[in-house]
Amino acid sequence: VGTMRDLCFIALLASAQGLHVARAPALRPARAAGLLMKEPPTKPIAAETNAEAEDGSGGLRQLLGLKGASVDDGKSFLNWKIRLQLMKPATWIPLIWGVACGAAASGNYHAIWNLFGAAPTTDSWGVVGEDTLKAVGAMLLSGPILCGFTQTINDWYDRELDAINEPNRPIPSGAISEAEVYSQIAALLIGGLVLATRLDSWAANDWPVITLIASFGSLMAYIYSAPPLKLKAEGWLGTYALGSSYIALPWLCGHAMFSASTITPQEVVLTVLYSIAGLGIAIVNDFKSIEGDRALGMNSLPVAFGIDTAKYICVASIDLTQLGVAAYLYAIGETTYAAVLFGLVLPQMFAQLTFIQDPVANDVKYQAAAQPFLVFGILCTALAIGHHTF
Repeated sequence: VGTMRDLCFIALLASAQGLHVARAPALRPARAAGLLMKEPPTKPIAAETNAEAEDGSGGLRQLLGLKGASVDDGKSFLNWKIRLQLMKPATWIPLIWGVACGAAASGNYHAIWNLFGAAPTTDSWGVVGEDTLKAVGAMLLSGPILCGFTQTINDWYDRELDAINEPNRPIPSGAISEAEVYSQIAALLIGGLVLATRLDSWAANDWPVITLIASFGSLMAYIYSAPPLKLKAEGWLGTYALGSSYIALPWLCGHAMFSASTITPQEVVLTVLYSIAGLGIAIVNDFKSIEGDRALGMNSLPVAFGIDTAKYICVASIDLTQLGVAAYLYAIGETTYAAVLFGLVLPQMFAQLTFIQDPVANDVKYQAAAQPFLVFGILCTALAIGHHTF
């Protein structure tokens, strides 16, 4: 985990970028011949989003999987730049943060400050070091490996949609071949499940909780993106599946790394509730793809309900969930944490005043302004759970 201070900085950085994916800009015809895909049904209608950033950050944006990426020269060893871009590292941040929140909720994670009297106290640098490495292992599993798997498989099954919305993404542009995509998916999936089993052993869990979480998350990633189920085309169901995968699963993984037996039903319910807030964040990301979703019959909420209705569903799911959690924390006697959480909701509501005026144009601006307060609210809730005795 390092320190919570470092994680806060990383989360703020990711939130400022809005956790949006990159648009890989270069065509590589030699690789394009290996792709089995249909021609784009229409001319690109989101080409303006694919321009390289003018501030010189295009190379970094490519590696992080953000908008405004630079053109890849195709000379990187094993095509690693495109492979990394396909895994969208910027999207790993919420899962890494979720692991940190789960560790905090366990009440058993020992950081440096616990050497100086903060609960849970310890006088051993060895304990602090081992707990740090345990948390890093869980973060590696949840972020780079399994989130990377999710993003890669999602891009593969979205290749026709991306040919409309984001034609310069690695797969529709031909920057990576079909064989390379398949090998990446297999390596990430197998590597993730192997690492999960090792983490269960390290955590001395009586049941392979982390392995079960990793297996369930991998299954959800597949059925979210792939036919015949393709949950992402099913409106509410797909959006909630995405939100729960980004909040509940990494949280529970982080807790299980520090004693799975202490996970309570109340904590599980809270992670499920926060997944409703994650549903709202997922809707924010759907506004930018509404043209392509509509063209290919993807029943996202903005398509199903229209932009005006979907924007209010979005902000309501974010706000009501957090206010409900704050009320619950107050009811169980964690009044300080409840007050802090309530205070963190208010700036989000203020940012929504601009967002609802034009959610398509203001999606990135809203996430940059509001998401830092959301992620700190999740951490506040986790600390309350770790502090409370059920």
